[in-house]
Amino acid sequence: MNEQTHSTPDQVWVRDEIESPCIKICLVHPSEKICTGCYRTIDEISVWSKLPPEERRRLIQELPTRASLLKKRRGGRKSRR
Repeated sequence: MNEQTHSTPDQVWVRDEIESPCIKICLVHPSEKICTGCYRTIDEISVWSKLPPEERRRLIQELPTRASLLKKRRGGRKSRR
């Protein structure tokens, strides 16, 4: 059998859509309830593949603004003064 007749996974699975913002650091912050890797909520992650491209674009633009939610000081000596 000729090996060139077989498709590679990349040739079979080609989709014209916005990529996921997932960076494979999947940990939901306990108080902010957003992923510490991509900054999406659990609901946003679960419906991502069903969202229209316009909604995905809107979310991708918004995600960087959520990073500051995870950089709050947690306490320690300096916060007691």
